[in-house]
Amino acid sequence: MSEQSKYGAESIQVLKGLDAPKRRPAMYIGDTGIRGLHHLVEEVVDNSLDECLAGFATEVKVTINKDGSITVSDNGRGIPCDIHPTEGKSALELVMTVLHAGGKFDKKTYKISGGLHGVGVSVVNALSSWLEVKVMRDGKIYFQKYLEGVPTSDVRIIGESNQTGTIVTFLPSSKIFPIIEFNYEIIYNRVRELAFLNKGLKIIFRDDRTEKEVTFQYNGGISEFVKHLNKGKEVLYSEPIYINKKFDSSEIEVALQYNHTYLDRISSFCNGISNVEGGTHEEGFKTALTRVINEYIKKNKISDIKLTGPDVREGLVAIVSIKIPEPQFEGQTKTKLGNSDVKGIVDSAVYEKLSEYFEENPSIAKSIIEKCISAARAREAARKAKELVRRKSVLDSGSLPGKLADCQERDPNKAEIFIVEGDSAGGSCKSGRDRKFQAILPLKGKILNVEKARLDKIFKNDEISTLIMAIGAGVGNEFDINKVRYKKIIILCDSDTDGNHIRTLLLTFFYRYMKNLIEASCLYIAQAPLYKVVKDKKIHYLYTDKELQEFYQNNGVNVEVQRYKGLGEMNPDQLWTTTMNPDIRKLIQVVIQDAAEADEIFSILMGEEVEPRKEFILEHAKFVKNLDI
Repeated sequence: MSEQSKYGAESIQVLKGLDAPKRRPAMYIGDTGIRGLHHLVEEVVDNSLDECLAGFATEVKVTINKDGSITVSDNGRGIPCDIHPTEGKSALELVMTVLHAGGKFDKKTYKISGGLHGVGVSVVNALSSWLEVKVMRDGKIYFQKYLEGVPTSDVRIIGESNQTGTIVTFLPSSKIFPIIEFNYEIIYNRVRELAFLNKGLKIIFRDDRTEKEVTFQYNGGISEFVKHLNKGKEVLYSEPIYINKKFDSSEIEVALQYNHTYLDRISSFCNGISNVEGGTHEEGFKTALTRVINEYIKKNKISDIKLTGPDVREGLVAIVSIKIPEPQFEGQTKTKLGNSDVKGIVDSAVYEKLSEYFEENPSIAKSIIEKCISAARAREAARKAKELVRRKSVLDSGSLPGKLADCQERDPNKAEIFIVEGDSAGGSCKSGRDRKFQAILPLKGKILNVEKARLDKIFKNDEISTLIMAIGAGVGNEFDINKVRYKKIIILCDSDTDGNHIRTLLLTFFYRYMKNLIEASCLYIAQAPLYKVVKDKKIHYLYTDKELQEFYQNNGVNVEVQRYKGLGEMNPDQLWTTTMNPDIRKLIQVVIQDAAEADEIFSILMGEEVEPRKEFILEHAKFVKNLDI
């Protein structure tokens, strides 16, 4: 019998201690990229937040230290440090080194918490190069340090204190994470979000690398959160509608406000945890909202129209936050709430409170309903326009947009499409490409700014409808990532002001109506060279002014330099060599690090309101380099 065919008891491995998260970190934190790295911070902060939810802490501080480590501290009760009655070790050491050890399993200790599995901080310890924890309680300061998850000594007393709380400092392991540098903006947005969700809670965030420090504390809670998300948008009414109801040990909070845009944003949270995939609490809210509005229309004989969910959510910004004793999340990363009873509880609460609000505020109710009815009429117009696009699409008729130079490859995983600015560059790309797997779609001029348009207008735009047909997966709520004809979609524009504008318009479209493309890592930006430099008859292509300066420093200034003003200046061979050849080209993958921040930026830069855009430009003008004038 070969070694490969042997399968007995000796083949069964038992992972002990913290071996499991070390072997399979993605099972616990999602991935080992930027998202997973910052998830470590969330796990530690969530523990401090649980103390706040339990009413024992009022302040949390998060610090990025100069050495790249993270410190999270709170003024809660402090992790117990006495000897566990059955395990014979300090409770602190058990919490830090044993999976599924914690106070969340005892309903008496934490009635409401974000962490339920007892794996959060122990996983952080397992995935850290080193971790230190200080606990202030019982008049003493307790301390323990860990290397690669292993204690360097027993828990010991290092001083006295009249305060209480826990301080955790850790440095992620470079053996686990390819990048261990924390991003200020990602942590900033998350702790601000937590401050919004916990009315009155004080969160201090400091970056010792730059000496930046900011304090978040919002007495208006999620209502202020909604106002923040609507920054830069024209709203239908000044103050968000706020709903609050308590059931036994559970609490439901909802804040909603409509704006004059055509897109909705509903963010759901359970016990302070962001549920990016929604869940039963979000479903309950949506159902109640549709029912309340339709019943108000019928009761007051406003219209015979029957509104759908998308109709009543157009231009809606809402926060749904619930606090319940035993949330059931789908997965350790807690992206979706699964409690079946929560849907009915949220539905009932929102239906009752929102119905009352509409009766007490008829003018606001009227403005909301007028917008919803307008959305329904636009939806019907969009449906007709969409049907026209469908009739022309490859999926329904077998035809392709006339501008599209398709590739031979039919496997989406092997095919890619270049979205190119202008017919001139499109012609060069068509001639220079590898037609086996590269498709070319030239677009004429600047596409429609979808931030300022409804779907019916979007579908009538020739360039956008051509783009939708070429990708072949639908648009908006009907977009299906499984129908995408190319799993690599590459935006290729000139490196000037107009090119940057076209690129931004395309990114706005993809973010608003094909967001799944970005989330599935299908969208890229191609970098075309800015300069062609000839030195001793040898050609060099340089992509930035910095590269040109470095070339001068290394080779002297006695060189021939050509600056490309646009893609059309390059012949097919040059485009292939510099921009299209998969072996040497430079592509930037488009990612969404923080959806709320992305939404805000798109609204400011591409929306109707001028003043927020002016403020943004003035604030960031000092950082602009290489302005094309």
